[in-house]
This record gives sequence, C-alpha cells and structure tokens, in this order.
Amino acid sequence: MNEQNSTPPKKRGLIGGLRASFLTGLVVVLPIGLTLYLIWTVTGWIDGFVLPFIPERFQPSEWFGYWFCPSPNESAGGVRWFWASDPEKPPFFCKDNGINLRGTGVIIFLIFTILMGWIARGLIGRSFLHWAERLVDRTPVVRSIYSGIKQIAETVFAQTDQNFEKACLVEYPKEGIWAIGFISTKAKGEIAARFPEHEEMLSVFLPTTPNPTSGFLLFVPSTDVRMLDMKIEDAAKLIISAGLVYPNGKDKDGVPVTQPAP
Repeated sequence: MNEQNSTPPKKRGLIGGLRASFLTGLVVVLPIGLTLYLIWTVTGWIDGFVLPFIPERFQPSEWFGYWFCPSPNESAGGVRWFWASDPEKPPFFCKDNGINLRGTGVIIFLIFTILMGWIARGLIGRSFLHWAERLVDRTPVVRSIYSGIKQIAETVFAQTDQNFEKACLVEYPKEGIWAIGFISTKAKGEIAARFPEHEEMLSVFLPTTPNPTSGFLLFVPSTDVRMLDMKIEDAAKLIISAGLVYPNGKDKDGVPVTQPAP
C-alpha cells in the first residue's frame, strides 16, 4: 500500500485570524453603513430644502414638540403629562425648537409632488401648465434652462417601455479589445441612411466603470456586435464591479452566446 505524503494545511496565526475576521466584518458592515449614511444625508438635504418653505407655526417639529415635550411655561397636554413633573429635564428627543424629526421634509415633498402630478393630469392642471409653458417660451434665458431641465426629467422619469434591449460586446477602443455595451435601438433616419453599405446599424451605449451612468453612444454595424445572453442587470453588475463580481457561477465559466451571423 503506497503512502501518499500530504502536507497539512498551514494554520493561521492570531494576527492572521484577526485580519481575516476584520476583512470579513468590513465586507458586511461597510455596505450597510454607507447605505444608511447616504439615506441619512439625502434625507437631511431634502429636509433642509423643503422645511424652510413651511411657516414656523406649522413646522412638524413644533407640532410634535407640543404634544410630546413638556414646557415650563405651558400646561401639560397630549402625552406630555407622563413627564410633566420635571419640565426642566425633558426627554432626550426634545430640542429647543421641538423634536428633530428627520424625514418629515421627504414626506412633505412626496405628498406635494403626488398632489401636483394629480392636478397636472386633470383638465384644469393641463390648461394651466400649457399656459405657463407658453409664458416661459417667451422668456429668452429661462426658456433654454426650462426646456433643458424638462427634457432631462422626461427622459429619466418617463413611464414608457423604452429601455435597453440587450447586453452586447463591441470592439472598443480598438480591434481585438472588447467592451460591454447596451443596445438602445436600431439606427434610424439620417444616421441609418449614411451607411448604405451596412444592412443594419445599432445604437450601442458604452458605459464607463465604475459609474455606468456616463459613457459613449456608438453606432455599430450589427455584424460587428456580439450579443450576450446575460440580463441587463447582470451586465451592469459586471461593469460596476470592474469585472470582480460575476452575475452567477455559470457566467464566470462561460455562458453560451449568440454569435453574429457572418
């Protein structure tokens, strides 16, 4: 019977184990912490923008402060009678100007936006909106700013079925180097007419890493585009992670792709 010499795995030292545990904990804590921090920061930014437009007497912090925070100059009301025996030591959530309620500006903004959208969809709202747009179109500087912002908003928030069709590979920035792109649509109009030698031209959005919201618009012959079977979301993950995170194990080993017709 032949004995096989097997080298026992090297044991990690104390420092190595602590380092591995720290990195594992960092992977778990960092995304959660950054997500909460961004939510907290954006919420505070919206509150700081919306709440100054509300009169002081109608501020949500004042209303909640009246019901929950005791005052030495006023009789206890609402829930304040629970701790009204010592108004000099109010609860920790009570401030000088009431209660610090982060997020009330976001709620007010959402309600206001929904209300404006509901009004704009009605007959009176549409008539008023058209009148205001005609008035803006007559103002030289404001017209350019408003039309640009409106076009961006309609493109980003429009509720349409227009979306990227498929993920693909195109040779960029030179032959032999491939980049992941997203097919927007088939080229039409003048752009398609400028290339009569190609049967079909595709408009491909080539995003950048790690920020896929910026990139390049390329018009590529369909014969030079290699389609990918992975979903749009999976391709976006691959781009954002700079190739470190594959959508699934199969993609890493190679998913059958649809080769372009020769």
